[in-house]
Amino acid sequence: MSPDPAEAPETAPEASETAEGPERARGLAPARVLDVDPLLDDPKTRIVVCCGSGGVGKTTTAAALGLRAAERGRKVVVLTIDPARRLAQSMGIDSLDNVPRRVKGTEGDGELHAMMLDMKRTFDEVVEAHADSERAAAILANPFYQSLSAGFAGTQEYMAMEKLGQLRAKDEWDLIVVDTPPSRSALDFLDAPKRLGSFLDGRLIRLLTAPAKLGGRAGMAFLNVGMSMMTGTLGKLLGGQLLKDVQTFVAAMDTTFGGFRTRADATYKLLQAPGTAFLVVAAPERDALREAAYFVERLDAERMPLVGLVLNRVHASGADGLSAERALAAAENLEDPRIVDQGGGKAGLRNSPDTYGSSQSPASSPAAEAASGTPASEEGSPADAERPVDRLTVGLLRLHADRMQLLARERRTRGRFTARHPEVAVVEVPALPGDVHDLTGLRDIGTRLAAGARGTEGER
Repeated sequence: MSPDPAEAPETAPEASETAEGPERARGLAPARVLDVDPLLDDPKTRIVVCCGSGGVGKTTTAAALGLRAAERGRKVVVLTIDPARRLAQSMGIDSLDNVPRRVKGTEGDGELHAMMLDMKRTFDEVVEAHADSERAAAILANPFYQSLSAGFAGTQEYMAMEKLGQLRAKDEWDLIVVDTPPSRSALDFLDAPKRLGSFLDGRLIRLLTAPAKLGGRAGMAFLNVGMSMMTGTLGKLLGGQLLKDVQTFVAAMDTTFGGFRTRADATYKLLQAPGTAFLVVAAPERDALREAAYFVERLDAERMPLVGLVLNRVHASGADGLSAERALAAAENLEDPRIVDQGGGKAGLRNSPDTYGSSQSPASSPAAEAASGTPASEEGSPADAERPVDRLTVGLLRLHADRMQLLARERRTRGRFTARHPEVAVVEVPALPGDVHDLTGLRDIGTRLAAGARGTEGER
């Protein structure tokens, strides 16, 4: 694992801004640019996997990519694991379930379908597909199976890959876009299929299934003699009823165990195949890009085909020629004009060209009265009338300074990532004023993804 790019020493952003001019300041550090449209248009691209930490816009990115591919002529299904149902809402569907549903309102000749993973239902489908009806009924009714299928660590990730394998095996779709589960660790998504397969094929499970495999008197003898000490110990740790449920479950599941490992291996190879493309999604924030760096390194170690990074919610400004320092200085001058005008200084007033040769005394000049806060007349001076405008200007200048400082932080964070991973192509999606909640919003995101590769200022 390479050092965390977020921990690299900070450099002053102003140096690069002043040395290279405002053109450099408009974007983040230079990097390879990801061109999205050729990826979506390529008929050899059959699976796009969007991965990354939670809260960075993976679901929206997956939906936008699916919609853009469909409107460019492909038959697409988007598989999401996001339980918030935002995908269904944005696509105008009341709800999503384990069956792909056609999305209405798309443009072009393609088709867009969407579905949301039902973890337990997918597990049930696996059991029903690999066991006879009587044994399947026994498994589905088993308390241990119900707990395993609903909440075992890694089950969601494994079932997402199980469903991906099912969709790909049907060969019904030109493109499958997968929105992976949000995980606390970048390793969960890749490890879960193997982890669950190892559990179901593990030594303990094989030992518990041994009596069923032996059968008859030999099996009973083995259970009574060879298992007595182990079951007694496990019964104390887990509880007698739970142990009986486990034994009943593994006996009924015996014929399906081999399939879990086989399918996990097949799905893993599918993810490594040339027709699969991984997209890491992140925000220009320290924690998100740290997680993205872990994903990049792990995908490389596992020889997964990474095509690039989608950097969401990138901030920009059309007035970046005014630096934060100059904006703050201007705000301070407006708040306290004596810094520049010396309104309260007698020497400054005595030598001021505005008052030289004038019959008006310095003490009664409008500038002095404005600086001292004394109105020139009962109706108020022009300076009083300008104060609300000054206050508004000060607020805008400080707001601009905050935005410039935010842009500088994003440039530094992004620069550290690209310095550590210059081989990763990047496409930026600018921050939007609101959430995406319909097809129009998803279409706009897709357009911005494509525009990022062309460097179209109008889309930025």
